[in-house]
Order: sequence, then structure tokens, then C-alpha cells
Amino acid sequence: MPEAATAPAARATIGDSEFDRDTALTRRAPGVYDIDLSAGWTIISAVNGGYLLAVLGRALADALPHADPFTISAHYLTASQPGPAVVRTDVVRTGRTLSTGQASLFQYDDEGREVERIRVLASYGDLDALPDDVRTTALPPAIPPLEHCFGPEDGPAPVDGSSAITERLMLKLDPSTLGWALGQPSGKGEMRAWFGLKDGRDHDPLSLLLAVDGLPPTAFEIGLKGWVPTVELTVHVRCRPAPGPLRVSITTRNLAGGFLEEDAEVWDSADRLVAQSRQLARARLG
Repeated sequence: MPEAATAPAARATIGDSEFDRDTALTRRAPGVYDIDLSAGWTIISAVNGGYLLAVLGRALADALPHADPFTISAHYLTASQPGPAVVRTDVVRTGRTLSTGQASLFQYDDEGREVERIRVLASYGDLDALPDDVRTTALPPAIPPLEHCFGPEDGPAPVDGSSAITERLMLKLDPSTLGWALGQPSGKGEMRAWFGLKDGRDHDPLSLLLAVDGLPPTAFEIGLKGWVPTVELTVHVRCRPAPGPLRVSITTRNLAGGFLEEDAEVWDSADRLVAQSRQLARARLG
């Protein structure tokens, strides 16, 4: 008898995906949440900053009367590791259209002392209540069709250490920003890619916080190697993304004093600018 055809894997949905499970928190008390940070979102030896921002973003969405992050700024104080963590939130102000809160994520060191990893200040609102009027000179990035781009599975690991996060992403990089993978970085400080979650989950405001920090660092195209740790990351969420893959464009114009900036734009399948960010990162020179 012929073998039965293998049924295609079901697409994950918002609220029922690996990303949702790995960012889920347990409320211990008002404003206090427990979470076990997943090793599935690590890169090199630390947990990815976008994943961590989504964890804190989810805690604030629960603590505040509004559900959608409009602007969220994070200072990364120490590197987070997979394992238990505590998130503490504080409501700073609530209003009719915007609410502001702060949150910090803590872990414990080898002596059992509490160590603050990240501190966030954010304003939340209702994206669906925003007016439709858009006046912009911004244009979607010119990226080749998805089938003409390349992912982590098409070449060797870009860095030594864990690359577990790449197994959870649908990441297809623009060939014109892949010179670093061939030992020929362009020096332009640009990175562009199609971006999604591997299990097919569509995007929402929380996954946009992951998207702005999910590509290889622009430092690779400048000619640097190794980890580029985030010092500060600010994200502006502009609207709720349409279903389908995102296009992410990141640029660096200035590396000086051992620090560089990464400016990101995230566009959805409806050609709308759904998120913007600026990140300050430390560059490992030499």
C-alpha cells in the first residue's frame, strides 16, 4: 500500500505558540511575576535582548490598563542567563489613552544575591484606537523575494557558541548584506531580512519587540566579529502588523569610542511601517 501523505504542520496562532509559551509569566503577587527564561532564545552565551524585552513587555501589558506597547525603552544592566527570573512592575501613571509603567527583571548570582538584569520604562495604549491618517516619506526596504534570500541553515554558524534562537526564527537575509558571511564585509553597516517565527505564528505588538533585535548585528558588515551586547534599546510600535512575514532593515552610521547605534525599521506585508527602534551597543574591537 502507498504510504500516507504527511500532513503539513499546523501553523501556530497568536497566544498558542512557542514564543507565547516562552514569554508567559506567572503572577506571584500584584506587580510581581515569575518566569523561567528559555535557553531556546540564546545567542552565543546570553539570552537575546529582543526576547527579554518581549517578556517585560508582556508583564507590563498585564500590569497596565492598556495592552499595547507604544514606546518601550530598556537599559541592559547585566547579561541574562536561561533559568528562573523575577519581573517586578510599577504603574507610574494611568490615563485615558496612555498608561506608563516601569519594570525590572532580576536573577540570582552564585551566592544567591539578587541581580538586576534589565530596567524598562514604557507607555502603553490601544493601537486599534489610533487614527488612520498617515503622512510619511519612509519607504519599505528593497529586499529580494524571500526565495532569493538566505537563512542560517544555508551556511556555517556566524559566531561561536549558542545559536539556538535561529532555530525559532524564519530569517532570510538580503544577499547584498551577507558579505560578512563570505569573509568580505561591505563596510556599510547594513542588514536587511525577511523575518518571522518558525512555527508560522503571525506577528503582534509583542513579537515586534523581538523583531527589532532578531537579525545578525550590523557590526558584522562593518568587519567586526563576536558578541555586540546591547546597552540601551528603545522601540516605537506604530501599528498592529498585518498577517505574514515582516521586512526588517537595520543601519549603523557611526561606530566611535567602542559603541555603535543600530536604527531599525520593521515593515509588514501591507507595506506599513509597524515599528522603529534605536539601539546603542558595545562593539568589541580588536
